[in-house]
Amino acid sequence: MYKLTTRSKKTEKQFHEAINYRNDIPPKLQKLMENPRTELDAHKLKGKLEGKWSCSLGYDLRMIYEIDDDAKEIIVVAVGSHKVYG
Repeated sequence: MYKLTTRSKKTEKQFHEAINYRNDIPPKLQKLMENPRTELDAHKLKGKLEGKWSCSLGYDLRMIYEIDDDAKEIIVVAVGSHKVYG
């Protein structure tokens, strides 16, 4: 099982606001922590976000993250609408 972490206060705030706003997100994150590469429509990103992953937390709510297999961590980069890609 992977654990969720953030690297910045801004990302941590985005992440916690999303979790506290909707009750359906914690169970989704639990699934993601079990397999961050296949759950929640997870997919690799391209272009300037190459090396990062994205998943759907709900309608127009996406999370961008990195996977550290050695530390068993999912490092949250951004949470928000599709605008988080920009």
